[in-house]
Amino acid sequence: MCESEIRQALKHILSRLEAASQRKHVSLPAIKPRLVAVSKTKPKELIFAAYDVGQRHFGENYVQELVEKSHDAELLERCKEIKWHFIGNLQSNKVNKIVSVPGIYVVETVDSDKLATLLDKAWGKQNQKSQDKLNIMIQINTSGEEAKNGAPPSEAVSLAKHVVENCSNLKLLGLMTIGRFDHDISEGPNPDFQVLIKCREDVAKALNINISELELSMGMSNDFEHAIEVGSTSVRVGSSIFGARHYNKKTTDKPEDSMNEQMAKTSIN
Repeated sequence: MCESEIRQALKHILSRLEAASQRKHVSLPAIKPRLVAVSKTKPKELIFAAYDVGQRHFGENYVQELVEKSHDAELLERCKEIKWHFIGNLQSNKVNKIVSVPGIYVVETVDSDKLATLLDKAWGKQNQKSQDKLNIMIQINTSGEEAKNGAPPSEAVSLAKHVVENCSNLKLLGLMTIGRFDHDISEGPNPDFQVLIKCREDVAKALNINISELELSMGMSNDFEHAIEVGSTSVRVGSSIFGARHYNKKTTDKPEDSMNEQMAKTSIN
């Protein structure tokens, strides 16, 4: 896609996002949904096109690709307010790379006490002179599929408590799920979204906070409108903005991204 096509596509997606937001039930938290433009495998020139018309939040699946893009001199100069979302599988040996990303906004895929603790320690070491915390989301495997990462729903509360009570350098921003890709919403609400909504209720109750203090990252190119209607506060849209992707070996982090490579064409888009 050329730059003008991306600008038009982004405008169209934002219009649909706003319309979906108007359709959600009044009982849901009054949080304006965030659009995360998933730029994985796409060159920086296409990021510039989206950034120049106001897009600020961008998502990346692969550690090495995010590191390279975020440290690019031209991108640092042209996109000073960019906010990176890491939305891929994160292994322990890549934690230090993630916390060093300029403009990192949130790691959405924390799925264990171990990973949370490693991020907490690495962020504290990286930012010794700063009071800023690293935003994280707890990834829940709402569909129970073995090919997908994420903590089981039954561990959502214990993991949230670990982050809040033991990880002073982290801020629990909310919960995230990928969910099944092929749900037909004509058959009713996406059950994976409903599971994540229930997890948020359980976590909020356990932490004695309002559900409006916890975001929900769910919904992608194929179902983001439905996700917003049932309460998503952050949707991840890539192919509908940047066009179809072309994958090659250079876009993956080995060996930990074998799962991402398997899911890349169907999951986080």
